[in-house]
Amino acid sequence: MNDIRRTILWVIFGFSLVMLWDQWQLHNGRPATFFPVPTASSAASAASAPANGVPNAAATAATVPGAGAPAIAAKPRELIEVTTDQVRATFDSEGASLVRVELLKYEDEHNPGKPVVLLDQSKDRFYVAQSGLVGNAGVAWPTHKTPMNLRDGPRKLADGQESLQLVFESVPQDGVQLIKTYTFTRGSYAVAVKHEVVNQSNQTLEPQLYVQLVRDGNKPQGESSFYSTFTGPAVFTEAKKYQKVEFADAKKGKAEFEKSTTSGYVAMVQHYFASAWLLPDGLKRDIAVEAVDLGQPLADCCYRATQLAPLGAVAPGQRQNVKATLFVGPQEEKELEAIFPGLELVKDYGWLTILAKPLYWLLHQLNEWLNNWGWAIVALVVLLKAAFYWLNAQAYRSMAKMKAINPRIMEMRERLKDNPQQMQVEMMKIYREEKVNPMGGCLPIAVQIPVFIALYWVLLSSVEIRNAPWLGWVQDLAAPDPYFILPLLMTASTLLQTWLNPTPPDPVQAKLMWIMPLAFSVMFFFFPAGLVLYWLTNNILSIAQQWMINKQLGVIN
Repeated sequence: MNDIRRTILWVIFGFSLVMLWDQWQLHNGRPATFFPVPTASSAASAASAPANGVPNAAATAATVPGAGAPAIAAKPRELIEVTTDQVRATFDSEGASLVRVELLKYEDEHNPGKPVVLLDQSKDRFYVAQSGLVGNAGVAWPTHKTPMNLRDGPRKLADGQESLQLVFESVPQDGVQLIKTYTFTRGSYAVAVKHEVVNQSNQTLEPQLYVQLVRDGNKPQGESSFYSTFTGPAVFTEAKKYQKVEFADAKKGKAEFEKSTTSGYVAMVQHYFASAWLLPDGLKRDIAVEAVDLGQPLADCCYRATQLAPLGAVAPGQRQNVKATLFVGPQEEKELEAIFPGLELVKDYGWLTILAKPLYWLLHQLNEWLNNWGWAIVALVVLLKAAFYWLNAQAYRSMAKMKAINPRIMEMRERLKDNPQQMQVEMMKIYREEKVNPMGGCLPIAVQIPVFIALYWVLLSSVEIRNAPWLGWVQDLAAPDPYFILPLLMTASTLLQTWLNPTPPDPVQAKLMWIMPLAFSVMFFFFPAGLVLYWLTNNILSIAQQWMINKQLGVIN
């Protein structure tokens, strides 16, 4: 009896293993080994498996596929390269996905002489733009895993030519065909992408279009450890505007953003550059930002930002198309605004956007006039110092008065060092007699801090100053000063400013006043030259004004 039970258990166990193996094959987009489903195909399996990077569509009632058009053989899988005046783009014929984009007008700081590579599918990076269809159950929908053929045509934007088109066609399956038309335009990083659904079956189809950006969660190469910029997915909707999503939140399933909208975009953002999928306004779409396991040999791979939009019913013999826009390029604010109002927010100024945007506009206007981003930075700081001249004068007068009475304060502290309570009384008496407010030097400057922090983010985020020269030895305002001249001048100016300020009565605080500028100066040796130039100009103008006021009040000879 025990032997019979053991045999039955072994049979059940073996059959379970067979079933598990079949489900594992289906889960990974391959046909079942022992119990194949007649209507299954690699594309259909991919469309139902999030692990392959395809969003799940809502299940609908299964329909019987029609005979469809005669089979068209797919060409062997290949990588297709096209070149315009702005980019060199590589498509994978599997799904007609954009798998590599080189920005020809931006040099890679870590590979001199070579362009910046934004999208990439290699052993070191995974960052691609994909799209496809999902919908009725039982239909082999063309996804980004489906082989597609490229129609013959030019692959390079010729001189005098304004646009370049690439047309990819999927092999019809179950009477369904997807035609993708990519249109590159001279002078633009925005690519028009038309998705056309052709229903060659004898049943009504209800396709849903998905567009998505998929990338690993690793930081861009060479990112500074002395300042941090956002890298990750972002969502824009009319209701909640710009919403950043941290990779860690996406991995934990705790990302907060608007999940359904009729306008906006999904994007992948990093320092200076971004990519984004935009669908037409008014088209309802669901949004997802999530971690997916694509089996890539990369750490922290991968994350996807997806928009899924129903296209409505497509009757037999009919076509349905929708036009999308794919942006892959630098965060040039003017072009981003022209593509879609709100797309410029991928250039992340943080909570000071309301101040940063007008500062960037003014900086851009100054550069148009001076034709040099370095001098534009200097001119902008001069204008800001002029605007805040009165506030600064109030602060410096207060500091000068504090410096003038400092000998009396120090003498009083020494005399009453054993009586702290009486010391405070005497100190307040001196302040009243001399009409000095100890906070008078802080409050006017505190009002200006948000403006100068906003300017800091403008300079840190503006791709326009990348590879932009100033003068002489500074040939890239976005890179550290190669000879450390600006950081050394910055340190010297900070020490001079410390000497002009009143010495704190507390000896420990007085020492810290001299140590802190030296400690902070270490960062300036690694900061972009444009940022150091901004701080140095601000310091020099502050010293000049403070020196003048100190002379007027007789604090210095």
